[in-house]
Amino acid sequence: MIMMRNLLFTVIFYGGSVPIVLTSAISALFGWKAMVAHTHFWTRFHGWTTRHILGIDRRIEGQCFADGPVIYAAKHQAMYETLELGRMLHNPAIVMKQELTDIPVWGWAAKRYGVIVVDREASAGALRRMLREARVALAAGRSILIFPEGTRVTPGEQPELKAGFAGLYQLLKIPVVPIAIDSGLVWPRQGPHLPGTVTFRFGTPIPPGLPRAEAEARVHAAINALEQDQAMAPRG
Repeated sequence: MIMMRNLLFTVIFYGGSVPIVLTSAISALFGWKAMVAHTHFWTRFHGWTTRHILGIDRRIEGQCFADGPVIYAAKHQAMYETLELGRMLHNPAIVMKQELTDIPVWGWAAKRYGVIVVDREASAGALRRMLREARVALAAGRSILIFPEGTRVTPGEQPELKAGFAGLYQLLKIPVVPIAIDSGLVWPRQGPHLPGTVTFRFGTPIPPGLPRAEAEARVHAAINALEQDQAMAPRG
């Protein structure tokens, strides 16, 4: 049954995503609001297919929305949260790897949507460009979504935060809302997707102006809170 669900999801979601992605460039020509509407259609389609075909639901813990723009710093274990968070958080500017924005058609549309491009090399020029794009997003009243560990990780992995997060935190001087996510338990990097519930735990906002080491330590602990819960759970 699980393999049949996965096959059906692959056919319907990815098959349906091809025309959605290809036509995103058309929506982008009509401005940001049209691009947002197009993106929401795609993420709702993703949410419907994951819930009704794969049997994956979501649970939200904590305060989801903040008063004013913030930096949302999220754990990243699967593609699932990249689409769900965009809709859940009301169109944040997502910090995205350069390679993704190089994809024909979709990459151009993503830039029109207002993503923040980050270079893996983390050169001074790349960091300055990232900060410029972040300030443009803030000026438009948008929050910023970053996966501070830099890439997807498997459940149990807790790598150090990348330098890009510290740069945004120190220079933008806005609060950080950490988000712990356990999507990797139902959406592993290898093997079939499994039915279950993905938890999004929104932590207590971290104020601006803290020393870098303290801010990073607090964010790291908060985005890995679900990992700690699992480690402390009784076994047997």
